[in-house]
Amino acid sequence: MVERVALIGFGEAAQAFAPGLRAVLSAYDRKTDDPATRAAKYADYARFDVAPCDTAGAALDGANAALSLVTADQAHDAATTAPLSAGQFWFDMNSVAPGTKRAAAAAVEARGALYVDVAVMAPVDPKRTAVPLLVCGPHAARGAALLRALGFGDVTQVDGAVGTASAIKMIRSVMIKGIEALSAECVLAAEAAGVREAVIASLDASWPGADWGRRFDYNLDRMIVHGRRRAAEMDEVVATLDALGTGSAMSRGTALRQQAIGALGIAAPEGLDAKTKAIRA
Repeated sequence: MVERVALIGFGEAAQAFAPGLRAVLSAYDRKTDDPATRAAKYADYARFDVAPCDTAGAALDGANAALSLVTADQAHDAATTAPLSAGQFWFDMNSVAPGTKRAAAAAVEARGALYVDVAVMAPVDPKRTAVPLLVCGPHAARGAALLRALGFGDVTQVDGAVGTASAIKMIRSVMIKGIEALSAECVLAAEAAGVREAVIASLDASWPGADWGRRFDYNLDRMIVHGRRRAAEMDEVVATLDALGTGSAMSRGTALRQQAIGALGIAAPEGLDAKTKAIRA
């Protein structure tokens, strides 16, 4: 049987996955609702040979499954408003708090659809469909099998209810996105003080092989390009930590720093020199 899959959201992740998926693909992205971005999004659909749809309902019509790949702040709305049919799989691949996923799952299951909590555990580029995925929830076994059949090569089922995979992802992001934010704070201050090379040399001496100049360059690149999306994810991390009662002060700061750099709206130039100058301009 040829699988039919709806891609709800057609940004970086969906475009990374689309070429490797063994399915007939349709897609809906809310950017097609805006005349200013509609043409560009339709060009994206054509580039990846994906059937364009003007509504989520049109994308879902006849699909066996949907991959929800929207921004973190839209994940709950996407799940609660999508006109799902009984038996359709809803793979929630968004980086959101366990509580957000549980609320989404309740809405999806109320319509007879099958909700699977999916955590994407590494950048989708360059791994694409080889990116590691964690899945959990009552339909995890069937969901994992379907994801593998679609072409995902690294799918791991974790024990636990909906929200378990998300908790692993969110708590991991405390460190991953936090290190990015600390990198920016450190290197921008070092640049402003005129001691960047000395600071990098000191860090390299403390962590042999870490290559902090390269790390600063990469982390700034990620924040320039994806800072606003990372900030939305960190808001969900804060919600996760607050629900656990363990404290979220550092993650709140990470969200602010990610948002500030992402909101600059600049293209990421080549090299650490150019990046620090562009951010400080």
